This record gives sequence, structure tokens and C-alpha cells, in this order.
Amino acid sequence: MPLKFANRFVDQLPADPIANTPNSSTPTSSEIALSRQPRQVRGACYSRAWPLKPAHPKLLCLADEVAQLLGLSPEETQSSWFLNAFSGRELLPEMQPFAMCYGGHQFGHWAGQLGDGRAINLGEVIGTDSGRWMLQLKGSGPTPYSRQADGLAVLRSSIREFLCSEAMHHLGVPTTRALCLIGTGEQVVRDMFYDGRPRREPGAIVCRVAPSFVRFGNFEILAARQEIDLLKQLIDYVILTDFPELLPTSHRTVGNETIVAWFHEICRRTAIMIVEWMRVGFVHGVMNTDNMSILGLTIDYGPYGWLEDYDPTWTPNTTDAQGRRYCYGQQPQIAYWNLAQLANAIAPCIDDSTSLEEGLKLYVETMRSEWQNSMARKLGLSSWDSHQDSPLVEDLFELLRSTEIDMTWFYQLLASWTPTHTSPNALSNSTTSDSRRRDALGHFQGSFYRDESNNTELATQLESWLTRYEMRSHNDGIPSANRLALMKRANPRFVLRNYLAQQAIEEAEAGDPSRISQLLNVLRNPYDEQPAMQSFAEKRPEWARNKPGCSTLSCSS
Repeated sequence: MPLKFANRFVDQLPADPIANTPNSSTPTSSEIALSRQPRQVRGACYSRAWPLKPAHPKLLCLADEVAQLLGLSPEETQSSWFLNAFSGRELLPEMQPFAMCYGGHQFGHWAGQLGDGRAINLGEVIGTDSGRWMLQLKGSGPTPYSRQADGLAVLRSSIREFLCSEAMHHLGVPTTRALCLIGTGEQVVRDMFYDGRPRREPGAIVCRVAPSFVRFGNFEILAARQEIDLLKQLIDYVILTDFPELLPTSHRTVGNETIVAWFHEICRRTAIMIVEWMRVGFVHGVMNTDNMSILGLTIDYGPYGWLEDYDPTWTPNTTDAQGRRYCYGQQPQIAYWNLAQLANAIAPCIDDSTSLEEGLKLYVETMRSEWQNSMARKLGLSSWDSHQDSPLVEDLFELLRSTEIDMTWFYQLLASWTPTHTSPNALSNSTTSDSRRRDALGHFQGSFYRDESNNTELATQLESWLTRYEMRSHNDGIPSANRLALMKRANPRFVLRNYLAQQAIEEAEAGDPSRISQLLNVLRNPYDEQPAMQSFAEKRPEWARNKPGCSTLSCSS
């Protein structure tokens, strides 16, 4: 067993005194029973928790790159000890399983204590990159934070979490990772849309991997309870462990200035993450503060989705259907609001809380500059020119909103657009314009969700925008090969569309999990052509327009 554990979180922070035992690998039955008893946990950052033992675990899919990162060989990942350890059946000797205590704002309202209700952290492993990696089982049973739930997860949500964690990583989006997906061989009852129609579904467990799973809510719960000494202790731990570069070289004490610099860095990282979401068209679906990583990683893949037809008001979450708080276009503003809640939480630990406002300004500035750079790359421009590019992009978004245009496919087709006529004289000729309008509609037809061949208004709007874009590209002076290379690196061909995930789910529920691995292999190279895998790049089929799991999702797992 090659895994080398560190376990600094449990060694350096206070535990829930109930069911706390130093030798957590051999708990008594009474300690295990107490560890699963719902309760309010005070004066602690975590509670000891032990996974349930599934009856018939089966490895359904493995992320080879993550296994290699942890130092696991192919033989080891196929071993019985691997299956037992990552299904929760049998703990490895150095594992110290626990569930974190945190709170959070859900849909803008303070929800009080939340915590790891269906996730159990196994411990921290030193990877082949010398980094620390927390291993966490999601769907492994109840903890003190499960409230009245069972702490389990179903196969459909576990497939989505496993695939999306890895898909986002390969897209270049900051994210937690996933090591493996394991079926439990047991049934779990869930009411998918909370409409009074529960059903039995296959259970599953995902092993999630990240340097840390600490969230904004870990700090919020301590501030809400006025446990300020513990709040300062947690801040010190996180900075010393995950942000050591912020510490003065002369000493290792976390002072006022370091905490402010730490908050600024969180704001910067969060802005970069959100820009990457917007670049690829990702919608998280439930941006509660307990789902915001302190490291600026995408965390907790629940009712997420990708924009298909470009609609900034779209949300995949049925719970958010009315308010659309977490829709695509609102994500930058919601991240700002969430950062403000974190600032309020840590304010008691610094001398002048107004200094945190500079962090929020940094978030806005970073969002703006990173978004502009992102859009320049998506359009194949060497740099952003606000005077020219702001109106160009605003009009592009208006064009995308004007009909059902698939965002992913539009940018793919824009990269391959070859102007028929480029001289100013040619562009002013009415006959040429008619020809260009026909060419434009024909070229971009593959991105439309309905036949637009006779839509003269769209043709005019599209041709007009393309003319401006061509002139901007020409004036930019970048060689066409360089422009194409920029666009190919910024605009993915393959994303985890909901209908693709749903197909994998339905086949796995019927007993064939092979499409999960097939999808994972495709998503490892989202910017490549992959001609043999073209079917995985197709835009949403009509049958998926209103199908549950494709167009509508919930937090049920």
C-alpha cells in the first residue's frame, strides 16, 4: 500500500468531543453509532465519522491521471484493498476519517450549520508532486451533519460528479478532481424532483480529491456562533497550510496584514475560476457559500449544466427556476456577494475590516481583465482593445441571444469561417452582401437549433457582425494560423453536455457502465478534433430538450 498520509487537518484543529477517539481506525460500535447521530457541533472544526460498508462494491470507472498523481499503479487500482478502501468497506491503517463542520448562505439566506452531510474525508495523502491531497468519499453514509438524511448518493448524481470533475480539469478550469466511481450494489430511495414520487435507484460513491475541501462556510459558522478564537485558529491553519507564500519570510506568524493579503488572494482566485466558467459556458447551478472553495476551485457538482442555446438567464437547477439567482449571467455577481459574506465572517480577526473592501475591488478588476483576455482568445485576437472590442462583443452576445444558437458550436464554426470577400469595395457591393449573407447562414447552420436558411433578419445581423469581426482581425495583424491556434485553445469542441451524461447514466443503470469510461476518454482532450468521437461533440438533440436529467436537474442525490 503506497499511500503516505499526513492528516494535518485532524492533528492541528479541534474535534467534536463526542465519539472522538485518537485511534479512529478501530472505533467501538458505540463510537460509530454516536458519529452518525445528527446534532449541532460546537467548538470544533470536524467530527469523527466512519463510512458505511457497502455489501457489493464494484469499481465502475477510474481516473488514471489522478491515480498516478497519488502514486497508485494500475495493478494497485485493480486490487481488492483499493476497492475496499475507496468504497468505505475497510480503512487503511493511517486513515483518520472525519466530516467537516461548516455553515452557509443558501439562495441568499443564512442556513446555519450544514457540514459534510454525505461526505467523509479519509485523510490527506502526499502525492507524487509532493503536494497534499485530501481523499473524500461522497455518498458513504451519515455523519452528524446529515440532519435527517441517509448520507448516501445515487448512481446518476455520482456519474455526473465524477465525469464533470475530470472534464473541468482537462478544460483548464480550476476544480477538485475525482479518483474513482464505485457502485455500492445497494438501492437508495430518492425523490428526484421533490414532487412526491420517490423511487429506488442504484447507490454509488465518488472519491473526490483536492488539496483542501475547506469552504467559505467553514469560517461563516464560527463567526455566526461568535467562536472567534477558533475562527482565528482555522484562519491560521489554512494560511500556513495552503497559502504559505503569503507569510513574511522572517517569521511564521499570521498577522493582520497576512489575513488581508489572504482574502485578496481568495478574491483573485475566485475571479479567475468564474471567468473560466463563463469561457466554457458552465453553469454551477447552486452557488451557495458552502459550495465555494477557499482555494478558488470548482466544488460540489450537483445540478450543473453547459449553455447550449445562448441564454444568460438559464439555470439547470429546478429549485432556482423562479428566481434564477444562480443562472449563467449572474455567476460573477453571486461570487462577489459570496466573497462579501466571507469578508464579514473573517472581519472580527483583523484590526480594520475596511481593508477587506480592497479585496472585493480586486475581484472586480480581476474579473474584468481576465474576462477581456478570455474573450480576446475566444475571438483569436492578440490582445483586447476596449474601444473596438467592447461593442463588438456586446453585439456578438446580442446576436447569440437573437435565436437558438449553440454557444460551443458557434465558436467552433467562427474559427473555421473563411471570408469569401474581404476588400472594403467588395463588402460595400449589394450583390456581394447577398452572397455573404447566404454563405454566413450556410456556414453557421450547424450551430442553430432550427432551420434558419430563410431567416433574412438573422442573415443580415450575422453578416454585419462578421464584416466588423473580419476588419478587426485584419487590423490586429495576427497571422491566420496564430489566430486559429488561439481560438482552438480557448474554445472547446467537447463539453459534458447534460444529454451525454444522461445517456451514460441510463446505460449504467441498465448494467453497462462502459459509456462512462468512453466519455471520460473523450473529455480528456476537449480541444482536439477527435474525428472518431464526433458524435460526442453534437449539439443537444431534440429529444433532450425537455427530458429530465437533460434540461432539468435538482439537488437530489
